[in-house]
Amino acid sequence: MKNKFAKRHVLPFALTACALLAGCQTAPKPLYQWESYQPQVYEYFKGEASVEQVTALERDLQKIRAAGNMPPPGYHAQLGMLYASLGKEEQVVQEFQTEKELFPESSAYMDFLMRKFKK
Repeated sequence: MKNKFAKRHVLPFALTACALLAGCQTAPKPLYQWESYQPQVYEYFKGEASVEQVTALERDLQKIRAAGNMPPPGYHAQLGMLYASLGKEEQVVQEFQTEKELFPESSAYMDFLMRKFKK
């Protein structure tokens, strides 16, 4: 009799304990902080490159760094493209170099963009 009681009540207790412990798990920290990056890229591809986009991305970059997070891949490349559309050569090269340093897999593309910009 005692054995049947233990088998009948141990399983629900164990499942409840597992559910409570799983509910206490915290979500992992995101790898990148996006801020307004995606809407700015969308505006750029609509053909509306502007100083306001540069200002928004620079402001967001400060927020990302202040929080100790990392911008997503392409963030500095996008900023460089915006600077290119405004004719700011020094900032273009600086942003493309930063993109290469943060994401080495983008080196070939960043080199291509720098060569294209210099022509």
